[in-house]
Amino acid sequence: MPRSVNHVASKAKRTRILKLTKGYYGARKNVWTVAKNTWEKGLTYAYRDRKNKKRTFRALWIQRINAAARMEGLSYSVLMGLLHKAGIEINRKVLADLAVNNPEAFKAIVDKVK
Repeated sequence: MPRSVNHVASKAKRTRILKLTKGYYGARKNVWTVAKNTWEKGLTYAYRDRKNKKRTFRALWIQRINAAARMEGLSYSVLMGLLHKAGIEINRKVLADLAVNNPEAFKAIVDKVK
């Protein structure tokens, strides 16, 4: 009995991955094994960088808060300690947004905890 191979499905799978690698450089876009390896490695980079994105944004928020706090005569760590002690629960994302876009509100928060 001849060997049965589902060529339709395997060709469709290869075509799907080659479409996903469109725009890559050189053999990465049209050679099946190279394209598959590149695509799979790209998935691991995407997973890793979704985590790194959170880390990077938190660092940016801290820098912005620190810059605004120093204009008010406090350091970042002192400001966060005072906020915690005063029981003001405001996250760094919102605090950084206030520091950049609404300095009066940020100054009001700093005055409240001083």
